[in-house]
Amino acid sequence: SKGGCRRTSWGLWVTVGVGGAVVALYSVATPFITPALRRVCLPFVPATPAQIQNVLKMLENRSGSLVDIGSGDGRIVIAAAKRGFEAVGYELNPWLVWYSRYRAWRDGVHQNTKFYISDLWKVSFSRYTNVVVFGVPQMMPQLEKKLEEELECNARIIACRFPFPCWIPDHTAGEGIDTVWAYDLKHSRG
Repeated sequence: SKGGCRRTSWGLWVTVGVGGAVVALYSVATPFITPALRRVCLPFVPATPAQIQNVLKMLENRSGSLVDIGSGDGRIVIAAAKRGFEAVGYELNPWLVWYSRYRAWRDGVHQNTKFYISDLWKVSFSRYTNVVVFGVPQMMPQLEKKLEEELECNARIIACRFPFPCWIPDHTAGEGIDTVWAYDLKHSRG
């Protein structure tokens, strides 16, 4: 009977261990997998150093607030904060938001940055004068319309990797995947 008791407790520990591992894996993997299940898939692809430099180039002589839509691991927000912007990132993946907050703290810019776990379609961007977007082609027409409705005419929108379909860029920097397009809304509205 003593051997049976030992086997039962050992089985219980194995069950708890495997169950815990499954829950941990699920909680870590879910925020990375669920974007693929949405109507418009927005995968996390980190900004390259060249993209960050191109975005910063498009922000030269600009001031005001900055928002990065789909801020990923916070690279653009942190780089903008280092240039003096009050910078905010919106990201759906909570792990990336927590990591971004840690990186901002580590880099000493946490006072000038904020990161929110939020769906971009449920946020108003009306208070921002500088907007950075890492989108995918499927979302750009709808996002173009949303930003046009919400932003003031002095806003500059910087698109990375994919341009907006109807607007004509005022400035372009980089090439290939590092290309960024800057749109000054006063011109884009015609």
